[in-house]
Amino acid sequence: MDEDMILTILKEVYDPELGINVIDLGLVYGVEIVGNGVIVTMTLTTPGCPLHDVLTEAVDWAVRTHIPGVATVDVNLVWSPPWSPDMITEDGKRELGWW
Repeated sequence: MDEDMILTILKEVYDPELGINVIDLGLVYGVEIVGNGVIVTMTLTTPGCPLHDVLTEAVDWAVRTHIPGVATVDVNLVWSPPWSPDMITEDGKRELGWW
């Protein structure tokens, strides 16, 4: 298990409103492996996002499903720096039809 593997797995977690994965949306700020646990630091498009639980549970589920033996997945939601559309990757912008 390494950070790149986890980031690849998180590309399977989609924002239900926008239909873009959390990596290409720029919502994931970092991944840390601590022993047999994973900490995902991420944000949401807005602090009042009604899909807070859906996205954090999907991140947890994706990591646990793809990497047997992971004991804990902590999703650390942060609001600084605030998310902006500038954080969307080129792939994400293409999916949104911005390119």
